[in-house]
Amino acid sequence: MRLLKAEGLSMHLLLGEGGPLLDEYKAICPVTLWPAPDRFVVNDLADKVLGKLGLWERFYARKQRARQQAIREELALDTFDLVLVNTVTSSRWFGQLAIPEKTPIVTFVHELDMSVRIYTRPDELAYLLRRTTQLLSVSKATAAYYAEEHGFDPARITLYTLIDTPSLERNVQKALEQPSIYPSLGLPDNALIVGGCGNAEWRKGNDLFVTLARQVIGRETATGRPIHFVWVGVPAGTLRDDLLVDIRKAGLADRVHLIPPTPDVLRYMSRFDVFVLCSREDPYPLVVFEAGLCHVPVVCFDKAGGSPELIEDDGGFVVPYLDLDAMSNRTLELLHTPELRQTMGRRLGQKILERHPAQQSIETLVTLFTKLTRH
Repeated sequence: MRLLKAEGLSMHLLLGEGGPLLDEYKAICPVTLWPAPDRFVVNDLADKVLGKLGLWERFYARKQRARQQAIREELALDTFDLVLVNTVTSSRWFGQLAIPEKTPIVTFVHELDMSVRIYTRPDELAYLLRRTTQLLSVSKATAAYYAEEHGFDPARITLYTLIDTPSLERNVQKALEQPSIYPSLGLPDNALIVGGCGNAEWRKGNDLFVTLARQVIGRETATGRPIHFVWVGVPAGTLRDDLLVDIRKAGLADRVHLIPPTPDVLRYMSRFDVFVLCSREDPYPLVVFEAGLCHVPVVCFDKAGGSPELIEDDGGFVVPYLDLDAMSNRTLELLHTPELRQTMGRRLGQKILERHPAQQSIETLVTLFTKLTRH
């Protein structure tokens, strides 16, 4: 949004809800928050009466229509030249906006099958895709999914990734200039660190990370250095508790470390020796860019999203889907061969800078917007 504003585009942002970035958004452009649903249509007692009379749903629907109309009037939808939908999750609100048919819709998709099933409803997603003029897809794998599974016209799909690589590079350099954070975890200075990063959810493969640690640490012989596994991004909760049970029962309590979500992600990642992407599904994850710009090679699964398109055979290794034996072998190969992991890590970082310059991405977007709004 900052880069688009610098190009002279005026914007109005509609958010499903507020959050920690709200003030930053408001500094860029006007922001409208979709109103949270009221607990009652009228009040507790009146709602009970309406329910007994069989009138509650009618009154609720009327109130919802009034709220939606108020949003449309605040946004002044007739005045917009184009609407950019930045995630298919927004399909839950999109259908309620009654956007004029003449307005071009650009939808940016970075969700695959699992996320689509979790975060959308089939009817709402179908309507969004039907109204979409041009689809922006973060990877070839994602583009193929929407073409094959949802019947979207491949001729109207543009491969597009916007990563603010200059900012990421600055943040990586800042992290490297700070003292290592690992002594606070009790890791020895000579530890080899295999890293993971991301949300705590089944799709991300946190459980696979623990199993992989068991296999790799069970085979450590040639390095003469202790191997530790560190995952950044696991908050307190049921999944963390379950993972800790596995870690303890596998005898890995002193070797596998689960770090809660933290703004210091890059302080951990910049000192990884190998990054393992255990995701069962990840369209084109930012963590691979962060690892690459830290010059850390990546090992990932084939058929789990778009990462293999970037990693290829020179930025790390792509192994068969859910083949933990292959993943552990490749991880050990990198740990045992410092020259190989340094070469692959540097090459991955180089490819990111070559393929995803931020300014070129913005020019692509502005050119597309201009084409779609030309009268």
